[in-house]
Amino acid sequence: MSTRPRVVVTRRLPQPVEEELSRDFDARLNRDDQPLGPDGLKEALQTADALLCTVTDRLTAEVLGAEPRRARMLANFGVGFNHIDVQTAKHLGLAVSNTPDVLTEATADLAITLLLMVSRRTGEGERHVRSGSWTGWRPTHMLGSQVSGKVLGLVGMGRIARAVARRAHHGFGMRVIFHDPYPPSPAEAASLGAEPRASLDHVLEEADFVSLHCPATPETRHLMNRERLGRMQRSSFLINTARGDVVDEAALAEALSEGTIAGAALDVFEKEPQVSPQLLSLENVVLLPHLGSATHETRIAMGMRALENLRLFFRGAPLRDPVT
Repeated sequence: MSTRPRVVVTRRLPQPVEEELSRDFDARLNRDDQPLGPDGLKEALQTADALLCTVTDRLTAEVLGAEPRRARMLANFGVGFNHIDVQTAKHLGLAVSNTPDVLTEATADLAITLLLMVSRRTGEGERHVRSGSWTGWRPTHMLGSQVSGKVLGLVGMGRIARAVARRAHHGFGMRVIFHDPYPPSPAEAASLGAEPRASLDHVLEEADFVSLHCPATPETRHLMNRERLGRMQRSSFLINTARGDVVDEAALAEALSEGTIAGAALDVFEKEPQVSPQLLSLENVVLLPHLGSATHETRIAMGMRALENLRLFFRGAPLRDPVT
């Protein structure tokens, strides 16, 4: 019998992370890389000392209430944790950690990628070429929207939003505006070329591009609904690398179909991996499969950060990244 703590790893992780986990813990790896589902998660909670979980694991109150429960910690692979019922975890005495910081740059890169893709119609253009429909260059073919010098509106001004602001302002000469109830200092905002706005509505009405960087909470669910989409300019674009719950996909599809806004680019969805059929049918929306942190360097760093929190927990030391 191993005396090392048993850790159930709910999905495949980069090889260097799995190797270190297996060295330090009695690691039960998910070789098939299939979601465990509610029953598998309950069994893991009953048989392991900790779970290294991901956004695909719906750790609801019902799942967390599995008895008899052996697990004492949830080490989340990711910065967002809206898939975990944190209040129930806290009530049950389950420690929860996440992996902030290490995915900031990769996710900011992808937000800019989406912004460029939707404004310059690159997804549409690639489909045009691959389908054999392209007949050659012409002056009026597939015209998009300029990015340089435009106004970028940030909803939320945390780590990732600040990294996006830096790229947009210093790289593309964009004027950056933002709304956040907990804004950065005036000096930090000024260094990013970012100007605060008193309300979300002011950002929506003024920006050429609106990029979402707020957490998924009951208060932000469907933050971008029909009314708020209607406040955006008809020539503007919506970018979402935050969480799918923040956008009402039915309202977005309607706004895109009716020309309420010019386009949207999404890396996250309300019911992942399902995507609204209405969105799939539209050309003026870019759809990516949750690639925000998907670089070799970042996913390894995320795994190592989760591993660090596990080591600290079983050593009896304070977590580096406590959620509860």
